[in-house]
Amino acid sequence: MAVFSGRSIVIDNAADARQATAYLSKLDVIGFDTETRPVFRKGESHKVALVQMSTDSECFLFRTNKMGLTEHLINLLENSDVMKVGLSTKDDFHGLNQLAPCNPRGFIELQQYVKRFDIADMSLQRIYAIIFGEHISKGQRLTNWEAPTLTPHQIGYASLDAWACLRIYRTLSGGEFDPSASPYIQNPDTTK
Repeated sequence: MAVFSGRSIVIDNAADARQATAYLSKLDVIGFDTETRPVFRKGESHKVALVQMSTDSECFLFRTNKMGLTEHLINLLENSDVMKVGLSTKDDFHGLNQLAPCNPRGFIELQQYVKRFDIADMSLQRIYAIIFGEHISKGQRLTNWEAPTLTPHQIGYASLDAWACLRIYRTLSGGEFDPSASPYIQNPDTTK
């Protein structure tokens, strides 16, 4: 079972967001994800409640349901000098634009990036399992991301998702994954 063993930092005010985004803006690449409270009734909708940005050892959890999409967070999302790696980012961008006008730049979409490594699967769970042979639990996905306080399980889940995107990218871009050696990828040369 995959776990994020780094430090998770929950941010729910503009001052802390400013400090965290200043730190993240100095990095070359970070992992990215968002969480939204699930919908259980037709016609119901919710806005992005959490934006996660991860380094190799820390994950910053920005509680947008409490502080909105701050100017400093928007600046980081629009900063093309900081590469942000995520999955299904088009959905994330749509959700972020419901909070405030935002033109995200500097993003790598993992669903496209993994194709050059013969990975056809599109879910974070499957991609992570193919590369690392570990399972990512999705047990917290349908929890209330707008709760007054996030539970330790929610914090761990949200941190893992952003960090996993970064770990996948680093492993693939660093040449540490050989598709022909993976037991999870069907190699066309071996099926003849």
